Amino acid sequence: MIDHLRRIVAAPATAARLARLAAGAPATTPLCLDFDLGPGDDDWLACLPAKAEYWYWAQPEKADRRLAMGTAQHFSTAGAARFATLANASRGLLADARGETAPQLFFGFAFDPEQCAERPNTRLVLPALLLLNRGGRRRLVLTTTAAQAATAPAHWLDLLAPAAGPAAEPLQRPPEALGERAWLARVQSALRDIAAGQLDKVVLARSARLNGATAIAAGPILAALQVRQPGCTVYAHGTASEVFLGATPERLVRLVAGRADADALAGTAWLAPADLPPPSPLSHDKNRREQAFVENAVAAALAGLCTAVDRTSGQEILHLRQVSHLRTRLGGPVRPGVSLFDLAAALHPTPAVGGSPPAAALEWLRRHDEQRGAWYSGGLGWVDGTGDGEIVVALRCALIAAGQATLWAGAGIVAGSRPEQELAETEAKFQAMLEVFRHPEQAACPPRPERTGTR
Repeated sequence: MIDHLRRIVAAPATAARLARLAAGAPATTPLCLDFDLGPGDDDWLACLPAKAEYWYWAQPEKADRRLAMGTAQHFSTAGAARFATLANASRGLLADARGETAPQLFFGFAFDPEQCAERPNTRLVLPALLLLNRGGRRRLVLTTTAAQAATAPAHWLDLLAPAAGPAAEPLQRPPEALGERAWLARVQSALRDIAAGQLDKVVLARSARLNGATAIAAGPILAALQVRQPGCTVYAHGTASEVFLGATPERLVRLVAGRADADALAGTAWLAPADLPPPSPLSHDKNRREQAFVENAVAAALAGLCTAVDRTSGQEILHLRQVSHLRTRLGGPVRPGVSLFDLAAALHPTPAVGGSPPAAALEWLRRHDEQRGAWYSGGLGWVDGTGDGEIVVALRCALIAAGQATLWAGAGIVAGSRPEQELAETEAKFQAMLEVFRHPEQAACPPRPERTGTR
C-alpha cells in the first residue's frame, strides 16, 4: 500500500491538479486533493510515520479508521475560552479551503484548561496527509497551503516513510506501595468533604509506570487494542518518539447532520482477582447515584443547545473486556449555529471525569493538586468541512516515551465509597492497557465478547 501511495503522490498528474488549485489563491489558502483508493480493509498502522506528528482514530465495530499525518496548518491554545477559540480557528480553516474535498481537522485537549505539562493544552491540526477507511472504502486526502504547493509533493513523500517497528516486548511495572497509600489518603479526604456537603462527587486519578529496555512501538499496541477492545474508540496522537494512545468506551459528543449524541457513562463493576476487594454490583445505590450525576449533567448541558433532548437508550450495562459500566445515551437536534465545539464547551468535564457539581469538583481537584498527565480525561476528536464530527473522552490510555509508558485511571468518589474498593477499580481499569503492554504479541487472541444490556 505504501508504494501505491507514493506513486500517487509522485505522479505528474497530482502536481498538475495541485497547480490548478493553487492558481490565484492567497498564500495561506488550504488546498485539498482527494483520491479514491477503492475497497479494502486497511487499518493504516503500517503507514505510521517515522518523524512527523500523527493522529490515529479507529472504531473497529463501525469499520472506521483514519490516519492523519503531518501538518498543513496547526493551532494551539489554552484557558477557559479554548473551545470558543477552536471553533473560530476551525471555521476559518474550513471556510478558506479550496479543493476537491472538504478537509478534516483533528484536535485534542487536556482535562484542565489551565494545565498540561507534557504537551500543548489544546491543539488543532489540519493534516498534510489523511488516509481514510470507512465502511471498507478507502481514500487519500492530500493538503497543503498555496504558498507550499511547489514543495508539497516532496513533503508528502517524506510522510510516507514509515516508522521502523521495534519488536514489541513485555514491560515491567515496579512496585508503588507508597503511591497507593497516598491515593487512599486522598480518597479519605474527599469522603470527608463530601460528608461535609462541599461536593457530591469527585473523580480521583492515579498513574502507573511501565519500564522497558528499548523504544516502544505504537503500531502493535494500537493493533492489539482494536482486537481486544472492539467496541471502543482506539486513538493516538504524537510522533514515533512520543505518543499518547488508548482505547476509550466513552463518547463525549458526536454531531452529525444537525443532531448531537452524547454518553452518560459511570459506575463500574469488574471481575475481581482473589487479592483485590470485589466491586459493588452495578445495581448498588452507590453506582446508580454516581451514574445519575453524569446523566443529569449531560441532559442539562444538551438542553441548552438542543431544541429537545431524548434518551436514545435506557440505563444500559456496557460490558467490556475487563470492566462493565452503566451508560445512558442522550441526544437531540441542535439549535441553529451550534457547533461541535459549543457542545464540547457545555459538556466537558462531565461528572464522569470531574465530579459534581462540576465547578466545585474542579476547584477541589486543583486545591488538592490533582495530577493528570498528557490528555488523560480530556478528549480527542475530528471535525469535517460540514461541521460534523466526534469527540471521545481520553480514557484507558498511556503516554509512551523513551522506553517507558505512563498509564492513568480514575474512580468516582461519592458518599458510600470504600477507599480500598476504589483502588481496586483503578487497577481493573489499568488492565485494558496493562495486558497489551505485557503481552503485545497476543494481539490476535480472540477477545471476550462485548455486549450491551438494558436494566
